[in-house]
Amino acid sequence: MMDDFSYSLPAETSQQPIGTRDDRASLLVVADQIDVAELRPVADAASLRLLGVTDLHTAMERLDTQVQCDTLLLFCPVMTPLLERLLVQVETQAIQTGMAVILVAGWDTVDLAFACLRGPATQLLCAPDRTELAAALVAAGERRPAPGQVHEVDRESARLQQLSEEVSRLARTLDALTQRAHAATPSFDLGTRISDRPSDYIGMPALVPMGAEPTRADSAPISAAQVRDLLRARRIRADFLPGELFADPAWDMLLDLLAARLEQERVSVSSLCIAAAVPPTTALRWIHTLTDKGLVERQADPHDGRRIFIALAHDAAEAMVRWFGASRRLISL
Repeated sequence: MMDDFSYSLPAETSQQPIGTRDDRASLLVVADQIDVAELRPVADAASLRLLGVTDLHTAMERLDTQVQCDTLLLFCPVMTPLLERLLVQVETQAIQTGMAVILVAGWDTVDLAFACLRGPATQLLCAPDRTELAAALVAAGERRPAPGQVHEVDRESARLQQLSEEVSRLARTLDALTQRAHAATPSFDLGTRISDRPSDYIGMPALVPMGAEPTRADSAPISAAQVRDLLRARRIRADFLPGELFADPAWDMLLDLLAARLEQERVSVSSLCIAAAVPPTTALRWIHTLTDKGLVERQADPHDGRRIFIALAHDAAEAMVRWFGASRRLISL
């Protein structure tokens, strides 16, 4: 991720003249093995004043002594013994001071980072590209209201999320249009998936035995295999048409959660991000949205306090089962 963290901006934007007061919001970066020279132009582009960079080992002490920090950018792609304590301290300080936080996790740490989320102004990214990271920095700066101004929190958060997603979507679409290689043969695989169970086998839909009594389409039970077959059918669209046209992470995640509910299995945050079939940072934003709307809920792992599972809310599960019945009834007409 660090190798892709490069921006080409004019050199004259890097420093303020000596003696000039810098009223920009401040940015503190916590990371191991990162080049300050690469970060300074990014901070300038987001109108943030870079306070400096500290490593993860000394980050807790630096946060204790830091007089003021408007935005904290924390890179934690690898699990370390002190990471949980650091994340708890960061989120506690964010709640107390209103500091905006951007957590940049990796696949090994995204579950822990998600479990530690507490601050309303915290953004969680997972293996982001530079466009997503720049959008997060801009959103962090805009999220802090000017003195004397009152922001309607829900509306502002929705606007910033839409801005960030639109910037990332446009960048990915342009890249796909110029570099997308057409597959020689269609693939029917759902793709890589972090699994919470030993096997990801997806069976064929259950067939009604010959001579059995016909069952009403709207009352027949739904099987996990049927739900996963629907997910598979959605995936293969990208083998015939540009996949960027059909991104629907919310629905894909709800389907994956419904299948897991029918299988009586639990789904981790990292697993659900992969099921969404979009960049993980985008999936994390949708998990946040679905949680706010009451469609999914967080469930703590009783055996590991550092892990959070995501599950369908009861009303959402019932609504999806009714949808399956209604859709099968329409297809049978």
